[in-house]
Amino acid sequence: MKPPIEPYDHGMLDVGDGNLVYWEVCGSPGGKPVVVVHGGPGSGCTTGARRAFDPERFRIVLFDQRNCGRSRPHAADPATDLSANTTHHLIADMELLREHLGIDKWLMYGGSWGSTLILAYAETHPERVSEIVIPSVTMTRRSEIDWLYRGVGRFFPEAWDRFRRGVPEADRDGDLVAAYARLLSDPDPKVREKAAVDWVTWEDAVISLEANGTPNAYSDRPGDAVMAMTRICAHYFSHAAWLEEDVLLRNADRLAGIPGVLIHGRQDMGSPLRTAWELSQAWPDAELVVIDDSGHTGSDTFRKALIEARARFAD
Repeated sequence: MKPPIEPYDHGMLDVGDGNLVYWEVCGSPGGKPVVVVHGGPGSGCTTGARRAFDPERFRIVLFDQRNCGRSRPHAADPATDLSANTTHHLIADMELLREHLGIDKWLMYGGSWGSTLILAYAETHPERVSEIVIPSVTMTRRSEIDWLYRGVGRFFPEAWDRFRRGVPEADRDGDLVAAYARLLSDPDPKVREKAAVDWVTWEDAVISLEANGTPNAYSDRPGDAVMAMTRICAHYFSHAAWLEEDVLLRNADRLAGIPGVLIHGRQDMGSPLRTAWELSQAWPDAELVVIDDSGHTGSDTFRKALIEARARFAD
């Protein structure tokens, strides 16, 4: 990781629907363009992400996806309408940003939810992608969402029971994510706050066995950031990210000719390795690197593999 750096350019991009998307550019104006696509959804980009790439060799583009981070309006405000915040809106936002910055092709980097958005963008605009590096692969299929918010509960029965009891009794045997989406949009701030805490408490439980990872990675955030992330997560996951089941896997042939590196922790409980493996089988230009001592939030070995992958595409 490089020393802290500041952006040399930044702004708010009007993407329509009353939304302004925050963006910034760091590193070398003449460097190789790379776009950092944050996870969540709804987490926002971080100052640490600026240092992921060598600032002397890369032109590093970061942005906050709709309604989170420094983008406005913010999802922590219950008055913010999320109906114009979908995967397809975000793909269009990224294209608008690429054109705004005068970039022909960019390397794409991002994990977890970010990997789903990268794959959706790259399969829509493959001619605009030079390479892809993904840590922690997801495709946000309904099967993956069901695993994360129900199936993996078999390993954490106490925590999952608390998560399940966070919704009204009538919803407990149904779609928990949709039930949380309703709670997170409730007019009562106490209802929203409890739902947000219950959500991130469950997310923290899923990563709690990662000896080399980051404990409390979801709850250790400011209150507004937690509210925005949980509200946007529930909004996206209750709609399966507006993607047909397996569509990203079925259309992986569109990635032909784009070199990629997929880095995934074998101990990732929330996003099991099978998703990354299936993608690597369908995308012949991608290399899958499995890190045995890592879960979803990484390890020293995981971070070393990321450094090597990013450096590979520097020229």
